[in-house]
Amino acid sequence: MPAARGDRLAYHVGMVGSKRCLLIAFAALLASCGGSPSEGDGGAAVESPPEPGYRIYVTNEESGDLTIIDSATLAVVSTVPLGKRPRGIHASPDGKTIYVALSGSPPAPPGVDESTLPPPDRSADGIGVFDVGAGKLVKTIKSGTDPEEFALSKDGRLLYVSNEDAALASIVDLSTDQVIKALPVAGEPEGVTLSPDGSFVYVTSEEEGKIFVIDTAKAEVIKNFEVGPRPRSVAFLPNGTKGYVSLETVGQIAVVDAVKHELIKTITLEKGNRPMKALVSPDGSRAYVSTGRGGNVAVVDTSTDELLSLIATGGTRPWGIDVSPDGGTLYTANGPSDDVSVIDIATATVTKKIPAGVKPWGVLILPR
Repeated sequence: MPAARGDRLAYHVGMVGSKRCLLIAFAALLASCGGSPSEGDGGAAVESPPEPGYRIYVTNEESGDLTIIDSATLAVVSTVPLGKRPRGIHASPDGKTIYVALSGSPPAPPGVDESTLPPPDRSADGIGVFDVGAGKLVKTIKSGTDPEEFALSKDGRLLYVSNEDAALASIVDLSTDQVIKALPVAGEPEGVTLSPDGSFVYVTSEEEGKIFVIDTAKAEVIKNFEVGPRPRSVAFLPNGTKGYVSLETVGQIAVVDAVKHELIKTITLEKGNRPMKALVSPDGSRAYVSTGRGGNVAVVDTSTDELLSLIATGGTRPWGIDVSPDGGTLYTANGPSDDVSVIDIATATVTKKIPAGVKPWGVLILPR
């Protein structure tokens, strides 16, 4: 064979060999990822990306359970037993665990004669731990008596819990499930909110109209200041400069300086509105406050601290609220009407009402 033809043949053979090696290498790579070039549906499955959307979790105070709603269908997908009087609800930083405040104290609305109430069931008090993946309550942590609201530390290791009947704020170590410190505050502590940077916690005292400031590094109360009658909850701006406090009995929203820890001003709502749960939009441009018997959600412009509007929820006594991740939809838990309102914020209209359990109280949104 002439040298030129031999060289060409050797070249083509080498190319074929190289392509074959590439195919073998490609097949090995696919096999290492769980498949092969010849595998069809019968091959090993490749992990799918997470489904889009989110789920809405609603605590039902009277029926003692958790309603889970899918955002895509706005239908209830599950109802899970929790315990007595589930109210405050928050998620771990990784979203894999939901914590719920449970209480054996009988309901005692303003004006009730507490001497006529049945004795509390202290065995029912605690923070319920709900496994999101398993879809069930896995345990209850003792957290002091009559917990109503709480906040988690930035690293998810500690809980700060209001013990309403004991005028205390308990700090719970989640690595041991033990109360490591109980801080005296004032009568009827309720709202508990961690600052955006995690450096302090605000605890509201309904009885004294004050906020108590807990330094998280020292685990001590460093200050308290007056905001107005019966403060229920606090929501901070994302940058941590201001907070919005619901003042139930006077129908006002207090605006506080969250750096100096002092009152800036109050915003008065129309008569009949009783502010309950405060929430700030993801972008920090709006504060939303449910108004209980008023049946509305108050909308505040956080750049001017002026009331923009009152959105009717179509439900009875809206309490707990949360907003969708894109900031476009509000969900309110309407206690006596046993339902959840879905509100389009742009049009200020209720697009749907979803049946929940008995006396829905808190709302939490988590990605699916």
